[in-house]
Amino acid sequence: MDLNAAELGKEYTITDVELDGDEELESFLFSLGCYSGEKITVVDKKKNLVVSIKDARYNIDPELAERIRI
Repeated sequence: MDLNAAELGKEYTITDVELDGDEELESFLFSLGCYSGEKITVVDKKKNLVVSIKDARYNIDPELAERIRI
């Protein structure tokens, strides 16, 4: 399932990030700690998702959240 379907406050493990060969996006997500095997929690859902990765919070849009598999 993708990150958009995650329950608020529940910790998940990232199983895959679908990048379609986009090296810039891969580098960006890796710098945030968003890669396979890392823990992620959705903290809030409104227009965008607020996620917690490695004790930091990030705001990501639903299109990017579709690419993150948990």
